[in-house]
Amino acid sequence: MADFTMKTDADGVAIITWDVQGKSMNVLSLEGWDDLDACIDEALADDTVKGIVITSGKDSFAGGMDLNIIAKMKDSAGDNPAQGLMDGLMKSHGILRKIERAGMDDKNKGGKPIAAALPGTALGIGLEIPLACHRIFVADNPKAKIGLPEIKVGIFPGMGGTTRLVRKMGAMAASPLLLEGKLNDPKKAKSAGVVDEVVAPDQLLAAAKEWVLSEPKIVKPWDEKGYKMPGGDPYHPAGFMTFVGASAMVNGQTMGVYPAAKALLSAVYEGAMVPFDTAIKIEARWFTHVLMNPSSEAMIRSIFINKEKLEKGANRPDVPDQTVQKVGVLGAGMMGAGIALVSALAGIEVVLIDREQEAADKGKSYTSAYMDKGIARKKATEEKKEKVLGLIKATTDLQALAGCDLIVEAVFEDVGVKAEMTKKVEAIVGEDCIFATNTSTLPITELAKASVRPEQFIGIHFFSPVDKMLLVEIIRGKETGDRAVAKSLDFVRQIRKTPIVVNDERFFYANRCILPYVNEGVRMLQEGVAPAMIENAAKLVGMPLGPLQLTDETSIDLGVKIAKATKAALGEAYDDSADELIFWLADEGRLGRKANAGFYDYDEKGKRQGLWSGLGERYTLADEQPDLTEVQHRLLFAQVLEAVRAFEEGVLTDIREGDVGAILGWGFAPWSGGPFSWLDILGAPYAAERCDQLAETFGERFACPDLLREMAEKGQSFYGRFGDGSAAKAA
Repeated sequence: MADFTMKTDADGVAIITWDVQGKSMNVLSLEGWDDLDACIDEALADDTVKGIVITSGKDSFAGGMDLNIIAKMKDSAGDNPAQGLMDGLMKSHGILRKIERAGMDDKNKGGKPIAAALPGTALGIGLEIPLACHRIFVADNPKAKIGLPEIKVGIFPGMGGTTRLVRKMGAMAASPLLLEGKLNDPKKAKSAGVVDEVVAPDQLLAAAKEWVLSEPKIVKPWDEKGYKMPGGDPYHPAGFMTFVGASAMVNGQTMGVYPAAKALLSAVYEGAMVPFDTAIKIEARWFTHVLMNPSSEAMIRSIFINKEKLEKGANRPDVPDQTVQKVGVLGAGMMGAGIALVSALAGIEVVLIDREQEAADKGKSYTSAYMDKGIARKKATEEKKEKVLGLIKATTDLQALAGCDLIVEAVFEDVGVKAEMTKKVEAIVGEDCIFATNTSTLPITELAKASVRPEQFIGIHFFSPVDKMLLVEIIRGKETGDRAVAKSLDFVRQIRKTPIVVNDERFFYANRCILPYVNEGVRMLQEGVAPAMIENAAKLVGMPLGPLQLTDETSIDLGVKIAKATKAALGEAYDDSADELIFWLADEGRLGRKANAGFYDYDEKGKRQGLWSGLGERYTLADEQPDLTEVQHRLLFAQVLEAVRAFEEGVLTDIREGDVGAILGWGFAPWSGGPFSWLDILGAPYAAERCDQLAETFGERFACPDLLREMAEKGQSFYGRFGDGSAAKAA
């Protein structure tokens, strides 16, 4: 069945319905484009048709475009993928322009009115099609989201959405939707000027038809003589200030490493100075430029395609459904309170345990405060709050855990304390209950020794704060069974997080890669590299925080604790070259943000005031500072080489998880698509050569892993060899 179908009613209104079979939400394919084009041609050629309404057969309009379209466009031109993209984009623009002109002649006479009737969410191309229509009607559905989120996955609205939205609203008003990917509910979308009418759901089609039959004016403002852009053209004083400010904002927020944001701004600026049809070509050229950039391809793959695959259970064991009905959370501190919150929000019954009732109640109050903030922002109601709180039982009574099918233990990071809780709880819960320990560093296999059912014991590493962080790291111990893995994955799906599954090894995957990043920053400071150079080099290459600020945020005494524990475990194999500075800061009482003193100074409210001058007094700046690229490469290679080693050793079994986990877990340069994508952008031969240079100058920690060396010799890429999820050892 075609994605778009058309029926003409007795009033002469052609209703074009978008309804992709087998999909919960419409997505646009190349075949769908052809279907829509054919329907428009048929309606415009039929003299009995007075007007057209484009709507959806689902409770939403569309979730966007099938990104496989991009690959098909590239492939269509053989050895010239850019030409294939440009041709495909201009064909798409032709379809939308046909909708917009609707049969009018060169003097804007004639034509048939076309309305979009959106029953719910309209994202990406799902908004770009309506923007080409003459009026947009949206059902009053507060859960619906209207917007253009493309910038978040490394591209920008390239099917006319950028040009039309700016010409409809002005560059300033359109910037939050285009440059931030801001989504609005229908009423806010109308208030912003994105859509035209918000009507009762049962009146949607009737309202759109009534307008179509009212013989309305359908010429778009930008097709009329004398059109002036809202807010001013680029050469108008007001418009000039807008674009100067936008350029500063984009470069300030992206540090120049995200190609889509700069390309979008260029398309808007250049397009604003020419007629509409030329502006569309400019937009298409900049969109092609972005799509040909390996950064955009990597971002789309990791942040959109692979993230979605992991959330849908790409690496889930083949066992029956393990949906969680009742979860027990041991420990009501910050972590336990956050786990209880996200579980209750997902509709799961929660038993929140702590040693003192006051502590348990405080943990539950975290959910109460969270819901109060939602109510203040009109994102929640008092009824919703009571329902969520009603799912959480805060208690000191371990017997309340009876009937739980999953336990998440989030007590103090101590092997003895965790072992004691494991034994007590397993004596109460049923034999089928899965026991998960929330830990960031302690080996799961060691912790599982306290369990009488080690095959049902697993690690779940949440990132803090739980309600905001998207990643959950699931750690399989040596005896962990498939059902425990499936249970954990199903739980993560329920709470709407993204999971990765790794095998048990010290620091697992995320912390294994984060710690070298921090340590490299500390080493450089000890060598005499300017602290500001270290921090800014990290931000200029796309890291959200420099290594020194990150240490302050996570606390310096935690770094000391991890260093001591690691040295005790590894003995002479432990490299303590970064410890001197961290231990000194701890001895000075500079424990990071929580103490209002660390690598940075803070005011009494905890706001950073700048790097602490005492660093320069203890570590004299070197007369000759390294160049920016060298500092950036040290910081990035410290992370990516650890990721490769984790993959080599079987800790990480899927590079897709490695990339998605790095971006969501610690913010590894999202523009790169993740560690493995970044190495593919560099190319294995260059990456191996750079490893040799860094290792010769700075030490064996930069030694090229055998796998990377082999791939360099064979001219291979990680995604060319392992992109289907195959493991390094099996290759």
